Amino acid sequence: MSRHHNSSAVSADAAPEYEAERLLPAAPASVREARSMVRRELSLWGADDLVDDCVLIISELVTNAVRHGGAACALRICGGESFVYGELFDPGAGAPRICERDMDATGGRGLQIVDSLAGDWGVTRPSSGGKVVWFTLGLPVSHRHPAVAPVLQLK
Repeated sequence: MSRHHNSSAVSADAAPEYEAERLLPAAPASVREARSMVRRELSLWGADDLVDDCVLIISELVTNAVRHGGAACALRICGGESFVYGELFDPGAGAPRICERDMDATGGRGLQIVDSLAGDWGVTRPSSGGKVVWFTLGLPVSHRHPAVAPVLQLK
């Protein structure tokens, strides 16, 4: 469900208008659920031009969290017609990293895809543990990592 978001953490010209959050179990079906949420929410926001890239990014991040995080994860997206800021929290200790390009590999390209599609992305480590992988789409360079409050923490 979309909610109006009144955060002033992102500058006025890129303030998020909408926000959606979802807790996802550590199960392969969570990838499909996350994609559906992104398609639905971004369409409601009028951000149709960002749907395909955002769905791909979310698919890769949730797949990694399900495979390597070992527990439920929390997804949050916020934005408006022209930008999306997203973050995925999982309690796993592992550090996501871009694998070397190997044309014969059957996997390991997820973060390469994120890196090529996102305006910016990174990983933060909350003091309570786990990690948050965040990304932006459609933001100008000066707004690439908005200081939005952290995603729901899993207890």
